[in-house]
Amino acid sequence: MAFTLLVTHSGAFHADELLSSVILTRLSPDATLIRTRDRDLTTPAEGRVIYDVGRDYDADRNIFDHHQPDAPLREDGQPLSSFGLVWRHFGMDYLAALDIPEDHRADVFRSFDQGFVLPIDLVNNGVLATSTAGPMLSDLTLPALLESLKPVFDDQSPDADDRAFHAALTVARAFVEARIQRKASKLRAESMVMAAIEAAGDGKVLELPMGMPFRSAVLKAGADHLLFVATPRSDGWTLTGIRLAEDGFDLRADLPAAWAGLTDEALEEASGVKGAKFCHNGRFIAVADTREAIMQLADLAVAEAEAAMA
Repeated sequence: MAFTLLVTHSGAFHADELLSSVILTRLSPDATLIRTRDRDLTTPAEGRVIYDVGRDYDADRNIFDHHQPDAPLREDGQPLSSFGLVWRHFGMDYLAALDIPEDHRADVFRSFDQGFVLPIDLVNNGVLATSTAGPMLSDLTLPALLESLKPVFDDQSPDADDRAFHAALTVARAFVEARIQRKASKLRAESMVMAAIEAAGDGKVLELPMGMPFRSAVLKAGADHLLFVATPRSDGWTLTGIRLAEDGFDLRADLPAAWAGLTDEALEEASGVKGAKFCHNGRFIAVADTREAIMQLADLAVAEAEAAMA
């Protein structure tokens, strides 16, 4: 089925919707891809596929999200991301579009699902940390990914290796330059985080002027008393936990269990905070309309965390 509109969420992107876009743009090359949180666009409609946003999973209506409380699972109980859902429903069509022989598609589908899609699903849902993933992610390390751009064995054209090399060079350059820029940006962020830590004093909530890497600076400052970080974004404010390890998902303190997976009126009712918008199932991030609302959520989260630690 060809779509005219591909809809995923705006803001920071992640591997699951990025890889979902790879599948869907191949199947609907003439479609318009929109990144938004506008409810008018994240609601199912004719010719539209919605993924990683919309808070629903209904293949018949072409909506593939996994952030709702009753999030979809694999047959063995492991969680799915939007990539796993899109692959489940469109993977075979994608293989056909790539001209994979029909009698090979089922095997290729299963192999790719277990070796590539599943790790993405687990990492995206916080079940698997890349630092401890072991063999499951061995084919997804950067060297392995770059070497996968080598020509296939039966491409015998004289310039096959040169073409593949230059294609891989472009990809490698993007990774290297992005990594350098990220390292430089962490140094710029450190001074801003240090100033925010000083301003926070003995408070448990670190308020930052914008989204930025903060964990290394918090550790460097020895600010063990901090539990949460409040940050403005284009359409409101976020409250996030502080990870105990760089690649892990355990936090110094979780957001209240009663908020998990709730949005809008349901979260307002559970928290008692007007303007509360969203709390992730994993309880590591909450969103509110205003600074006042996010700070109220922060006070509640701190109080519950301290009571649990007492």
